[in-house]
Amino acid sequence: MKTTILIISLLLTVSLSAQNTLELKPDTLTVKINKEIYGHFSEHLGTCIYEGIYVGEDSDIPNINGYRKDVVEAFKELKVPVLRWPGGCFADTYHWKDGIGPKEDRPSIVNVFWGGVTEDNSFGTHEFLNFCELVGTEPYLSINVGSGTVQEAVEWVEYITSSNKSPMTDLRKKNGRKNPWNVKYWGIGNENWGCGGDMAPDYYANIYRNYSSYIRSNNYHKVICGPSGGDTKWTESILKGLEGKTHLAQGVSLHYYTLPTGDWGSKGSSTEFKEDMWFATLRNTMYVEDFIKKHLAIMDKYDPEGKMKLIVDEWGTWYDKLPGTKEGFLQQQNTVRDALVAGINLNIFNNHADRISMANIAQIVNVLQSVILTKGHEMVKTPTYHIFKMYNVHQDANLIPIDLETENYEYKGESIPALTASASEKDGIVSITITNANPNKEIPIDCQLRNDFKSVSGKIVAGKEITDFNDFGKEEKVYISDFTVGKTKNGELKIEVPAHSAILVQLQ
Repeated sequence: MKTTILIISLLLTVSLSAQNTLELKPDTLTVKINKEIYGHFSEHLGTCIYEGIYVGEDSDIPNINGYRKDVVEAFKELKVPVLRWPGGCFADTYHWKDGIGPKEDRPSIVNVFWGGVTEDNSFGTHEFLNFCELVGTEPYLSINVGSGTVQEAVEWVEYITSSNKSPMTDLRKKNGRKNPWNVKYWGIGNENWGCGGDMAPDYYANIYRNYSSYIRSNNYHKVICGPSGGDTKWTESILKGLEGKTHLAQGVSLHYYTLPTGDWGSKGSSTEFKEDMWFATLRNTMYVEDFIKKHLAIMDKYDPEGKMKLIVDEWGTWYDKLPGTKEGFLQQQNTVRDALVAGINLNIFNNHADRISMANIAQIVNVLQSVILTKGHEMVKTPTYHIFKMYNVHQDANLIPIDLETENYEYKGESIPALTASASEKDGIVSITITNANPNKEIPIDCQLRNDFKSVSGKIVAGKEITDFNDFGKEEKVYISDFTVGKTKNGELKIEVPAHSAILVQLQ
């Protein structure tokens, strides 16, 4: 009887291991993972810009021309490839001429969308674009379509990019910038189905055509405002409105926020949760892959050559605000759960890199699923920061197609894939990132590599508890550490992926 039980136990163990397999298919490396997939988003919201990025030259917080020195260094370390600005909903009331010229002459503006606060426009076009140059990131600008005009948009593009003799070029030079900036990415409108004007899709498509036709350069990557989540009707309508004119848009945006409850009223706490909210969050974030496939199918219908790319320029977790923080500032903490959300989404985006050319997590500092938190002189790198840093090996690497077979993570009658993964090759190094959504168990996976490698190394982002986060004045609980990986044998590598973790395995 004992022998029978032992045999059954061994068979179950073998069966369990066998169902978790990752096969690399490096025969054709034709798709590049654009570095811009690892992009970020900065909006005039809460303390993202003021206090988070910009404190002014007179601040006693160490700064470089008013930009927080610690944040500048952290962004350089992270290799931030592209940064979206000035919104978001804020962009729909932003008039760029209010934010240029001598700071003392700039008019104030009331931020009607986020907290009703008054700001002095001391951070405007020059400050943003100079910041991008300082940290080595590409700017991605959102044009005000909701309350703006075509003329205002065209003049902004001319002010920033023109080297010709013109009134806007002269104005830029008068304000201290002789040479134009090189800005490639332009979003024409933002959430025009909502805060960007509450427009019908066919109406917006015509407005987009009008704006885009006046922003003429072939060097620009122009983005049409796409859907929220799974709204395929919006996608169908705007692309139908571009029928025969798809050259006017090089990208279609998609916004999708992960809410644990799925309810915009009570979204759940960012720090106080149990396995039910852990499971719900990861389940809900995985929906994005289905949305991506559905929107790409519609894009293929109107753009069969695939020239238009999908731009996921707002994504991330959204919880209830932290107790004691201001309404409309969207301040939340960032735990191991958010690290898994980031890892899962980046794996999904990588695997669709043939059609996704950019993604921008919301938002870069102090707002929603930020990579940085600041408070006075202090700065914290969140678990999401460490995921982006660990994953940045995929930036501009060649995507390696994979076949992933994974067991499910089951909770109270529901299930999701326990593992997600993506792989790439760059400079002779193969990088594989894997997430384990199961908070309770380590999961074995057999990686079929086809070749043996001389060098194998690993990194991991994890915490002891799923609610662990990094806080001011305390040692980090969630960070990148070394992860022990065995040697390859006969073209295979066996890995034990710890519970609630994301790992990086590199082979050379």
